[in-house]
Amino acid sequence: MAHTHIQQRRLSMSLNNLPFDLDSLHQAYRSGVTAADVMSESLRRIEAANDPGIFIHVASAESLAKDAAALGPFDPKSKPLWGIPIAVKDNIDVAGMETTGGAPAFAFQPAKDAFAIACLKSAGAIIVGKTNLDQFATGLVGVRTPYPIPRNAIDPEIVPGGSSSGSAVAVARGLVSLALGTDTAGSGRVPAALNNIVGLKPSLGVISSAGMLPACRTLDTISVFALTVQDATTALEALAYFDPEDAYARDGLYLKQASMPHEFSIGVPDGASREFFGDTAQAASFDATLDALTRLGGELKPIDFAPLFQAAKLLYEGPWVAERYAALRSVIEDRPEIMHPTTRAIVSGASKYSAADAFDAAYEMAGIRRIMEPILDALDCLCVPSVPTFYSRTDLEADPIGPNARLGVYTNFVNLMDMCGLAVPTATRQDGRPGSVTLLAGWGRDRFLATIASRLHQEAGVSLGATGWPLPVPAPAAEDAAATDEIAVALVGAHMRGLPLNHEVAGRGGRFLREARTAPKYTLYSLAGGPPKRPGMIRGDGGAEIALEIWAMPQTAFGAFMAGIPQPLGIGTIELSDGSQVKGFLCEPAGLAGAEEITSFGGWRAYLEAD
Repeated sequence: MAHTHIQQRRLSMSLNNLPFDLDSLHQAYRSGVTAADVMSESLRRIEAANDPGIFIHVASAESLAKDAAALGPFDPKSKPLWGIPIAVKDNIDVAGMETTGGAPAFAFQPAKDAFAIACLKSAGAIIVGKTNLDQFATGLVGVRTPYPIPRNAIDPEIVPGGSSSGSAVAVARGLVSLALGTDTAGSGRVPAALNNIVGLKPSLGVISSAGMLPACRTLDTISVFALTVQDATTALEALAYFDPEDAYARDGLYLKQASMPHEFSIGVPDGASREFFGDTAQAASFDATLDALTRLGGELKPIDFAPLFQAAKLLYEGPWVAERYAALRSVIEDRPEIMHPTTRAIVSGASKYSAADAFDAAYEMAGIRRIMEPILDALDCLCVPSVPTFYSRTDLEADPIGPNARLGVYTNFVNLMDMCGLAVPTATRQDGRPGSVTLLAGWGRDRFLATIASRLHQEAGVSLGATGWPLPVPAPAAEDAAATDEIAVALVGAHMRGLPLNHEVAGRGGRFLREARTAPKYTLYSLAGGPPKRPGMIRGDGGAEIALEIWAMPQTAFGAFMAGIPQPLGIGTIELSDGSQVKGFLCEPAGLAGAEEITSFGGWRAYLEAD
């Protein structure tokens, strides 16, 4: 008995110091820690935090133990979020937990999980609780709540950021590994910046909004808070399933992989567009981050942000606020007294706009997009300050509107411009407050941003959130060789990840090994016919390097795969840029009738993106 007691005490001590990033948790599970142990530790940390403003609802120890037991054996391959404790913003439905939207009198019991929650559970995640927010997701400050205000994890004097305040603080304090927020105007990025964590705002529609209380239905997205970029990306992969019942869901090239480019162009605010409201420490922090980006291969391109700032004003200072009114019509018309005074004042402002005003704003927004299209198309991404400055809770007591508007200078335009964004911690400011920038790119380029953001986070060398845990060294790449019972196959086109025929490989047990390029001896074509569009690659005189993916397929499944390959395609031997050889797709020359040569694009993905 004494021996068992000592073992339990040692386990408890080790759990107390266990970082909650995904890699650390999975290593702990491999060493014998159980999911029930981690859930108990999460509850212990929540109690020890002694901050009643973070969570609106916390699951019971009994229900979490039951969820942990239901997971079965540790299986991170089929369940990449196995045993990962996750918090959820309380405007997203979780079965068995009330949804309040930050208004107790509005509370209801959802009939089922939101689509996104079902995805997380399918990936092995365990929902620990529901987090506080700016009521009805209206605000960037985190203080517009009838519940206690969450304390900022880094500096209790400053606001926690909103509207996803509780979610950001829960992750920053290491109470959970991941948290869902939402983002319409910056609610998934501002709180991340103020609490020294990663905030991923995905491309609109790649995460289903079914089961989420809308703020602006056409602009809303569920977002992810994480300790590392890799953790955020892993969560997004578990969430990004097309939901045909969500009218705003979009399926496409989001899942395309990307590698860190050697060189990339990055748009930054020009001199007239730089706004820090007198915060010289924030200006210096941003300049230092731009220097870091140049060291990573970025070429800075100053651009005029005036059109983007004009778009931002439309969201809160124009008729777009009427979309918030539409989302809350039953509340503001029938029960306005249950709303936070500031929230009610903002949404009530929609009454001064007409339908004609809304159309005028839509026309103005279309004009802004047209102005910015050639500028953005010439860049790989943008880099902006996640927040231009910091505000204290006292500042918000004196002025509940102005600081909120200023925090959104570099966030409000993003969803209107149909961009994805990733807020990433940078080096700590001179005064000890957290540094952060947000990388932005066009729809579907989430993976590209993650490659740069991960390197930038490593460059900063900061600890994780407010935990003091060191930033982990990135996990080594997946095994890049086929096993003895597998065959390595080079995929050139529609069978690659995220593309229409990938299921023919993955569904037969295929697994991704690595990205690669051919030797400079191949010519690439877009073949006639389809859908789907298909490439054809031939070897001959001249040619160039062509991007491809190497997959491993079980030998027992390879024959069935081969049987489904139509003429003029076949499997031959491809020489790679490193001199090695691999089996892969080649095209018979006779099949090139009506084909378009696309070698200059360097690969099938690049061709699709430019098409």
